Amino acid sequence: MSYAIGRAALNMQRTERVARTEYNDNWEIVRYFTGKDPREDATAYKDFNDTIHLDYLWAINDGPIPWSKRGRTTDMGHAVYMEDGSDYRPIMHSPFTTSEDVLRFNAVDEYGLPEFSGLVAYYEDWYQLNQGGADQVVSGGYYKTIVSGAIEAFGWERLLEAVGDDAECFGEKVLGSIFELSLHHYKAWAETSIEVFMCHDDMVWTSGPFIHPDFYRTYIFPRYKELWAPLKAAGKRIIYCSDGTYDMFMDDLAAAGADGFCFEPTNDLEMLVRKYGRTHVLMGGADCRTLSFGTPEEIERELRWIFAMARECPGFVFATGNHFPANIPLEHALLYFKLIDELGVRSGISTR
Repeated sequence: MSYAIGRAALNMQRTERVARTEYNDNWEIVRYFTGKDPREDATAYKDFNDTIHLDYLWAINDGPIPWSKRGRTTDMGHAVYMEDGSDYRPIMHSPFTTSEDVLRFNAVDEYGLPEFSGLVAYYEDWYQLNQGGADQVVSGGYYKTIVSGAIEAFGWERLLEAVGDDAECFGEKVLGSIFELSLHHYKAWAETSIEVFMCHDDMVWTSGPFIHPDFYRTYIFPRYKELWAPLKAAGKRIIYCSDGTYDMFMDDLAAAGADGFCFEPTNDLEMLVRKYGRTHVLMGGADCRTLSFGTPEEIERELRWIFAMARECPGFVFATGNHFPANIPLEHALLYFKLIDELGVRSGISTR
């Protein structure tokens, strides 16, 4: 049933309840619902996903060999987020010391293009394994599309210096080479049997664009359209995903061919519903800060506000953005899941 609901929602078909996904990093919740610790039992997350009635699982894969094994990358480190602090990484020295290093960079020369037929086979095998083991829709997808690729290669400091020193060279040549590498992978994904593709690219900050909007419209959005063309020709649905606030660019993304948007709660949900709720998949909704720090009354008020809109949108896939973090109190989480079950029902619709 969950797969059917997820597939219908991603194809803009109304179902008896609002479709759901989560990006859960809260092991306490998994243990509560399943009695299993995800660090010790590989079946814990599957049982959790089934128990709370998820319909779609966010998934991407950038290929069999990471960039860090093929060329220079920059590790900016990672703060403690998980329950046991296992996600902490210290900041590592960047191999790019000046903006000139960045402006001379070519991603294809640095990382190479994997052999195409082998790449297609790798992605198909990965998809069959993951979709075959899930009762939800599992997407294909790619993470380091353009800007996220630049972040992984250079880190933010060198990236911003290079844009400031020569935005045209950075946009045309540097991002152009990352685009060329991504296109090779996108074409491979288009040859697989996936139904939905998650295009991930963290192109903005919470405050919005970090470069002039004209830069995005010159060097990024036209390349998205080219990247998505082989997937669209193969009948795949394209969901665009970025951290931060990118609602000022929704029209550009829709024009480039996005079939939906996966977004954080800093974006204007009412505007998104008003402009795109009847035509595009909307994947998002709740604010993890409300769940972590709000009162039960605030949590309920927010969810009632969201679902009043979500029930009217056939392609709404409800989730908490950015993630479902470890610091959400158990009682808040239990209230959250109870309210979702109640508020997500659409009256007068049955898929049975």
